[in-house]
Amino acid sequence: MTVSAKNEVPVRESTWVIFWVFLRLGLTSFGGPIAHLGYFRDEFVVRRNWLSESAYADLVALCQFLPGPASSQVGFALGVLRGNGLCGGFAAWLAFTMPSALILFFFAFGAMSFTGPVAEGFLHGLKLVAVAVVAQAIWGMARTLTPDRERAAIALAAIAIVILFVGPYGQIAAILLGAVSGLWLCRGQASSNCRDLHFPVSKRGGVVALVVFVLLLLLLPIAVAATQNQGVALFDAFYRSGAFVFGGGHVVLPLLQAEVVAPGWVTNEAFLAGYGIAQAVPGPLFTFAAYLGALVGPAPNGFVGAIIALVALLLPGILLVYGMLPFWSTLRTRAIARAAMSGANAAVVGILAAALNNPVWVNAVLSPRDFALAIAGFLFLTVWKVPPWIVVGFLALAGILNVLYFG
Repeated sequence: MTVSAKNEVPVRESTWVIFWVFLRLGLTSFGGPIAHLGYFRDEFVVRRNWLSESAYADLVALCQFLPGPASSQVGFALGVLRGNGLCGGFAAWLAFTMPSALILFFFAFGAMSFTGPVAEGFLHGLKLVAVAVVAQAIWGMARTLTPDRERAAIALAAIAIVILFVGPYGQIAAILLGAVSGLWLCRGQASSNCRDLHFPVSKRGGVVALVVFVLLLLLLPIAVAATQNQGVALFDAFYRSGAFVFGGGHVVLPLLQAEVVAPGWVTNEAFLAGYGIAQAVPGPLFTFAAYLGALVGPAPNGFVGAIIALVALLLPGILLVYGMLPFWSTLRTRAIARAAMSGANAAVVGILAAALNNPVWVNAVLSPRDFALAIAGFLFLTVWKVPPWIVVGFLALAGILNVLYFG
């Protein structure tokens, strides 16, 4: 037994142990963030007994409360918890993120040289994957995050806001309105069972991380305006996207689309193709940033662009979770915090529903056959629980056959 039943104080593991455990998860964790949390529970609660069920539930609650990729944040926090600080957290983050980031990076270069009818059909099939996956995400999130009329109303208001005010600021406004509305409409959220988690993070270290998060958010746009440097602009665009992604990896779609497609850094076709292939790889969906960073124009792109985009997109969530770790035991019991997050999550459902229409649906579903294939992919994922990588393969092959035989 390596966990104290009362205090949740774990035995520390070496950095290498943490790295190799998370590398195996990074190579095998298919299915998106909810599935990743299930893999983590099986590995660290059931198999390795690194922490108790209640401690794991509290940690997941923290990462769902904050903006950013929940599975990556949980993995990072587990690394911090078991590896005695930042070294363990960095080892867990790198090992879990690296496999899918490398796959998507190399796919970006393959996509640039992949031409002809077969390539056209393959890439169109990946766009249909995006339709099925985003629809699945909305279906699942709506059932859990908008189960009553109040939160459904918040989601509808969010749809109206992002349609009327196109771009990332409309999405941010929808989330903020959702949080404020949640304070009024969602005060009935139950508090969790109180139990301390002892992370090796001082309150001073937590405050420093939170200050760095805010300073980067405020100063990066000023640095872009002052320097007109494309590398700084790239980092700023991805950092802002990562700072406002509530509700999981799929919500990053409309934010990134506004940041990289609208200014012409990446074509919408390339954006959706990469988003489709990202469903077939293990690990966090946020590694989609490596694909986009490799493709953006003007430079920096390629390997440098991939590193800038990937680090910038993931950094806000990591700073936030590290900063909140020493304070979470108290904050998680506050009804007001739970109410605000409940409203923000409902707004996220609305933002994702608007994104299903544009840019996903309008760029992918161009014929009745496309409609039928997208519905088939959705049913495979939601009804028959087919693994996402199989759905990717099916729709990619269907896209190729559609082009070759139907034109």
